[in-house]
Amino acid sequence: MFFGPLAILTRLSTLGAAKLHVHDRSFVPDQILRVTAQNITQGCLSRYSVLVNGTFPGPELRFQEGQTRWIRVYNDMSDKNLTMHWHGLSMAAYPFSDGTPQASQASINPFPWPIPPAHYFDYELHFESDQAGTYFYHSHVGFQGVSCSGPLIIEERTRPPYDYDGERTVYLSDFFNETDTEISEGLAANPFVWSGETNAVLINGMGVSNTLAQSDISSCPLATIAVQPGKKYRFRFIGATALSFVSLAFEGHNLSVIEADGGYTKSVNTSFMQVGPGQRYSALLTTKTCDELQGQRRFWIQTETRERPTLYRGYALLVYSDECDIQVPTTPPLTLPNTTLGWLDYELRPLAPNDFPSLNEVTRRVTITVQMIVNGTITWTENGLPWLWTFPSKPYLVNLYEHDESGIPNYTSAVANGGMDDRTRAFPAKVGEVLEIVIQNTGATSGGLDVHSFHAHGAHVYDVGAGNGTYDAYANEERLRGTHPVKRDTTVLYRYETKTNPGADGGWRAWRLRITEPGVWMIHCHTLQHMIMGMQTVWVFGDTADILKLPKPQVEGYLNYGGGECSLIELSVGCQCLRQVHMAT
Repeated sequence: MFFGPLAILTRLSTLGAAKLHVHDRSFVPDQILRVTAQNITQGCLSRYSVLVNGTFPGPELRFQEGQTRWIRVYNDMSDKNLTMHWHGLSMAAYPFSDGTPQASQASINPFPWPIPPAHYFDYELHFESDQAGTYFYHSHVGFQGVSCSGPLIIEERTRPPYDYDGERTVYLSDFFNETDTEISEGLAANPFVWSGETNAVLINGMGVSNTLAQSDISSCPLATIAVQPGKKYRFRFIGATALSFVSLAFEGHNLSVIEADGGYTKSVNTSFMQVGPGQRYSALLTTKTCDELQGQRRFWIQTETRERPTLYRGYALLVYSDECDIQVPTTPPLTLPNTTLGWLDYELRPLAPNDFPSLNEVTRRVTITVQMIVNGTITWTENGLPWLWTFPSKPYLVNLYEHDESGIPNYTSAVANGGMDDRTRAFPAKVGEVLEIVIQNTGATSGGLDVHSFHAHGAHVYDVGAGNGTYDAYANEERLRGTHPVKRDTTVLYRYETKTNPGADGGWRAWRLRITEPGVWMIHCHTLQHMIMGMQTVWVFGDTADILKLPKPQVEGYLNYGGGECSLIELSVGCQCLRQVHMAT
């Protein structure tokens, strides 16, 4: 049973005076999402999964740029906490709506500041005038994001820059036979228990588990995407996988990439797509004419995993006519390339000028060195320290409001330490700085290397490329000559070999970022296993005064688990009196 008024939301705005409003039972949000945990059939197998509105993927949400919308998320689970993250959206004006662990809202242990069971939270989302593009939403608690997710599309208020006749979504996700709890507990156990490789890469929630007997595969439905001949379609590819780095292609069809992570690009032709966890692309596909079809009405869409010890190969269908009986091919109809290191790096161009900062404008370089530590347990560290779900004891944003020095990073110490304040395990920066952020892959204590899909919350970054070995700023600047990097929020840190010496540099990814939006933002690997195992950290952009634009009394309900009207003791016995507040200008 839910009691209102519930939860808290606030808009931090620099435009005029803020006015406090309270949501009561009469408030009607623009969208309602209800999250449950239940058995669902995926990959022709039953799995206990966290779902949005009872389905996977969750419902597609469509809004228009320039709008402000409220989304109410109910946690209908009886024993699990929840948050919802709006992947790729800048939440600078709405930091409490980012739905990120320990940065602004949630954690899993010891359970501070998420949406508790039998409560809800109203997320205030504002879609900027230049944010039209492809996004998705997902839980940011533990391994829930493997199934608690769905597409989020922001449409233009005017005509899009490319013409097409229709849209289709290719929603890529992983299926694991084990439950979220089993996987999360194994990843944190000593001795370490690996989740195992994906049992299926699903397209739009459909596919075939590799654990099925051959006799069962023929009855397992595949995704079909219907098209008409002689048309041009915008395919939106969403990398909602937990682990899998996916290569895919369309039999008999080529593509032209026009969007990367919510930003339009100049058209780049390609015969295949390569999508890491968290990445999104749009590509135009021109269907064949009736004469070109020559009677063929079905074409295979083939997916294959890359950079994993075992290969998963899956299929869907591009169908020009009514769906008919389908059998999985015994021989792959397509030959997909091996991992293309640096796929589309240095090739994508923004469709419009984007104020890309040159190397001369960079005020400071921050290197985030990632390494896997094998010692009974397996953890991922950044600059020698892993992310801990129990640290800090309160979200960083709450510490700022409470002036708790234990959770506030020291800028001077961080600069002297290469960018990271070890005491708080955070990377601070001042508004006005132009950072060059280098994510450096290094050999594990066992010498192994892995591929990572790095995601930045809060603001899109200028992606300035990737390469083997150690980052060389001047060599890369020469390679950038004549290019115009695009803004991204999720890019791949490749491995250029599978094994090297422990601690040796084995590849890098570089970003640039103008610090214009104060706030507390996560940066993490979007491979969910790696994230749970410690591969995430926090950026704190701006001084305390920059971030805290509203006085403490107006956000008081955010600063306590469950809102300002309940104590932890009361919550433990079922108190559900969260307040619902938002700020309007």
